[in-house]
Amino acid sequence: MSTSVLFDAPGPRARRRHRILTVVGIVLIVAILGLALRKMQQAGQLEPALWKPFLTDRAVWRDYLVNGLVGTFKAAAISIVLAAVFGLVFGIGRLSPITPIRWFCGVVVEFFRSVPVLLMMIFAYFGLFARGDLFSASTAPLAAVVTGLTLYNGSVLAELVRSGVYSLPKGQSEAGLSIGLTSWQTLRSIQLPQALTAMLPALIGQFVVILKDSALGYQVTYPELLNWSKTLGSAFSNTVPAYLVAAMLFILMNYTLTVIAGRVSRRINRRGKTAGGAQTNAMPGAPLGTGTMPAQGVGGSNVQNIDPTSTAR
Repeated sequence: MSTSVLFDAPGPRARRRHRILTVVGIVLIVAILGLALRKMQQAGQLEPALWKPFLTDRAVWRDYLVNGLVGTFKAAAISIVLAAVFGLVFGIGRLSPITPIRWFCGVVVEFFRSVPVLLMMIFAYFGLFARGDLFSASTAPLAAVVTGLTLYNGSVLAELVRSGVYSLPKGQSEAGLSIGLTSWQTLRSIQLPQALTAMLPALIGQFVVILKDSALGYQVTYPELLNWSKTLGSAFSNTVPAYLVAAMLFILMNYTLTVIAGRVSRRINRRGKTAGGAQTNAMPGAPLGTGTMPAQGVGGSNVQNIDPTSTAR
């Protein structure tokens, strides 16, 4: 096999067991969905009149759902930028050869990575921003949401940066040091570009988490998609359909980012591979096994290939 695996290939019994478990899982999921739909029907939440506003009333989208999407994208975009900066700074700090800086960055990253996002949002809102000293009453919820998302996801990104650099071959840093670069120059010019390229799929996956967790701003009265869906349900008396539509919008946004992450990952994996397989140095039309590169003699000197049938002149 050209590729190694971390587990043994399943045999006939294992494959049969996997198929049985898959069928059982599908049956359970269908049963749960059927039970949920039945309960909703009994509660009158599947009546056509409750779903009609989404198809006939433009105000449902213009005044509610679009505003919610704008709020979600605003919080997610700001948090993604700040979390990327936070993760890059503290990730590099964790790689610093200076012990106090490395320890400080490690404590900050481990602390904020361990605290729940919602708890940080609530603390930031009621402890810092709700009084109006730093932000206005209308901006304080957004600031609290961005603070929680930035601190948590920035800490995760810092760990991605650190692990990405550590996953590189040791020869990368040794090559930089051997040509006279300092440790910082080697990290900046050689290691970080390679690590960030390899981390792109994981980074985009973390952006999905940021977009999804922006819904936690509902607890600090931030007007994002979930909050506007609640308002929509109260205005049209269709709370469950409004929440279901919001869930579908979240699924669509997250699935789009997931597809982007998959394409980025496949594109990175294709780098260095050619459509025709292995590359050779042979000239077009030359027989197999011949090439244009001269043979290397002792000491790296070029040695010309001599035809044994020729005679010396």
